[in-house]
Amino acid sequence: MSDFVDSKSDDRTVNNVMRHAYQVLSDDEKNLMQAIKDKGLELHELIESIGQSRELSLAKTKTEEAVMWAVKHLTK
Repeated sequence: MSDFVDSKSDDRTVNNVMRHAYQVLSDDEKNLMQAIKDKGLELHELIESIGQSRELSLAKTKTEEAVMWAVKHLTK
């Protein structure tokens, strides 16, 4: 078994200690989740490219948090 599971896979509970069940996502929901993660990564990389500071660290953390909550909404 691989250490990684694609986030769009219906097998995504195999490496998650806390969450034992997920709703099965439609293809549209899977694509939306991927788009949210892609846009979050794009913003995270843009923020990272402009330097280092406490403010930018907070901006990256909040970007990660926003993606997490949006994905959690889809996978509830």
